[in-house]
Amino acid sequence: MAGTTLQDVIVPELFDPYVINRTMELSALVQSGIIKNDKRFDELASQDSPMVKMPFFEDLTGDSEQVIEGVDLADNGINSNMDVAVIIRRAKMWSSTDLSAALSGTDPMQAIATLVAKFWERDMQKELIAILNGVFGTIPAGLSGDPAAETRLASNILDISGLSGAKANWSGSAFIDAEQKLGDAKELLTGICMHSATEAYLKKQNLIDTVQPSNDVAFKVYQGKRVIVDDACPVTDGVYTTYLFGEGAVALGNGSPVRDIPTETDRAKRKGSGVDFLVNRRTNILHPRGIAWQNAVMEKTEGPSRTELANPKNWKPVYEPKQIRIVAFKHKLG
Repeated sequence: MAGTTLQDVIVPELFDPYVINRTMELSALVQSGIIKNDKRFDELASQDSPMVKMPFFEDLTGDSEQVIEGVDLADNGINSNMDVAVIIRRAKMWSSTDLSAALSGTDPMQAIATLVAKFWERDMQKELIAILNGVFGTIPAGLSGDPAAETRLASNILDISGLSGAKANWSGSAFIDAEQKLGDAKELLTGICMHSATEAYLKKQNLIDTVQPSNDVAFKVYQGKRVIVDDACPVTDGVYTTYLFGEGAVALGNGSPVRDIPTETDRAKRKGSGVDFLVNRRTNILHPRGIAWQNAVMEKTEGPSRTELANPKNWKPVYEPKQIRIVAFKHKLG
């Protein structure tokens, strides 16, 4: 890489869209359909406000009425509600020493962009697990103005970890019970995110299958649902949390706010023979549909930290439980 600098190889106009698209290509969560991206969410993520409102009409309820000559039908209104997403702003800087091997490649810009995309793919997965920790978390007694502890999405949690003996362990029937948390909407569940220890436990029982599409990379499935393995899935005192998802359960918006510079290069000329730096910034929405951000705990006006995303005080369901296509399954392993 002698004589080659980051400024020589990085063209932001080409680098930025490649990183965004490559990140989504690498993400199993995106490829499985659990995380959905579209232009509408990209536009929302590009707003200056740290929060964006997404109004929706609630489902129609009640029964039909008998038609009787001369009798007026009842006037039924359509209720609306508000889903709220928060914009997440993140950045990372690398030096040329971190990227030296990529700089020596045949296409250094593409090689570096792939490394950066892999970083953001892993980071997005960590971000989502933090969000789920908040969504399914419990607010301790007294902190929500209520003398009792509050788990706002308790309807979508199956916890068998407190059962005696083997009944606390993962089983096929318990997994079906977890699906049943969505009732007749359980057919919408298409993916599972689990700890690697859970995956290993199921593989030992030959319960994990591998699917090899003719035009894509192989992926694992359990009971027909795509498996995503992430050791960021919670495990406490031998209790594992596995998440079940439906298609489009999480909205992804890749923002490009005005005055935001996604990629910059710099050079510290005084450090020895000089050190190059690459700065990459991401502004996005990663929002569980139907669970509104409450902004109860957010120290910085620019947006939430990962710790704040994991705070259950910041999340409140606004959809009916069956419309929220996420279930938390808490279990042990034998």
